[in-house]
Amino acid sequence: MMNIGEAAKATGVSAKMIRHYESVGLFPEATRSEAGYRLYGDKEIGTLRFIRQSRDLGFSIEQIRELLGLWWDRKRPSRQVKALAQAHLAELDAKLAELQAMKSTLQHLVHCCHGDDRPDCPIIDSLAGQKAGVSSAAQ
Repeated sequence: MMNIGEAAKATGVSAKMIRHYESVGLFPEATRSEAGYRLYGDKEIGTLRFIRQSRDLGFSIEQIRELLGLWWDRKRPSRQVKALAQAHLAELDAKLAELQAMKSTLQHLVHCCHGDDRPDCPIIDSLAGQKAGVSSAAQ
């Protein structure tokens, strides 16, 4: 059995996040020692690693809750897991497209800014809602 600090080191999940996962019901409350310290065994460490890997892939708490349920259900069809992963992949694609659009707009604004001693700045103008030198598609 490990205490929370040892579990955090073993899994890469901070003690604060372990307590958070317990508080939102994603991770079961730990058994306690006689002194009141949280104790974690191999099963809990495995679950924390699963959560960490899921978070590293950007899954939400609710998606991880669903993934955990599927992981624990050894009779589940893999198509359920695949469908959840595909839905998350579509979300990531949408976020990526949004980030690409933001990058493109910012690149355009940086290109249009002279970056000299003059106060004229299309970056500031754009942030202020003015259209100085910026096409509506870039905004």
